[in-house]
Amino acid sequence: MSAKDLLNAKTQYENANAVYGNMNKNFSAAGQSVKSPMIGFVKQVFVKNGQSVEAGQSIVSVSQNKTLVLRAEVQQKYASMLGTIKSANIRTINDNQTYTLEQLNGKLISFVKTANSDNSLIPVSLQIDNKGAFVSGSFVEVYLKSITNTQALTIPNQSLLEENGVFFVYVQVHPELFEKREVKIGGTDGLNTEITSGITKKDRIVTKGAVMIKLAQATGNLDAHSGHVH
Repeated sequence: MSAKDLLNAKTQYENANAVYGNMNKNFSAAGQSVKSPMIGFVKQVFVKNGQSVEAGQSIVSVSQNKTLVLRAEVQQKYASMLGTIKSANIRTINDNQTYTLEQLNGKLISFVKTANSDNSLIPVSLQIDNKGAFVSGSFVEVYLKSITNTQALTIPNQSLLEENGVFFVYVQVHPELFEKREVKIGGTDGLNTEITSGITKKDRIVTKGAVMIKLAQATGNLDAHSGHVH
């Protein structure tokens, strides 16, 4: 045998051995095993069971769900304010938790300055780190926060109580007396709510446990050491 024939035979053997090794590693009696180079979960399957595929064709989409892009849709009347967006608060609907954009290491990616015929709302895109509370494809409430020169009186949302559509807070008149006072509310960012009337910045209100005071008042079992309701 000539050296040329020997080299050709060796090349054919090495190619055949590589194909065999690949099939021996990935195939079994149950079929072919396809492994992802990254750790995650299957987000989408692009082929049907039993369908033939070609080399290079996408079979599944694997996601780690670590970084998500939120799409908020804004009415056109707020288009002039999109350039002043500095932060946002995001509330999950499933567990009613509100997170700031800073807590999620998020940032504003982009916003579109035009609307199309299919959707009159303007999309705003935010990128966040998934803390485990967000599910890809689910809905959340997004409160976009812009820069403004207008000052407003705000209180934590847990301070507000509602009865038949009327909002009120408990104002501390003195250490042993709380007054139930009706307030008018304005906008909210998911964590705090604007108060347009009813209290002033000098009033001291109950920010935690307002519901307990309300329940104690309704049952008549208000603890004498926790103040009296007027």
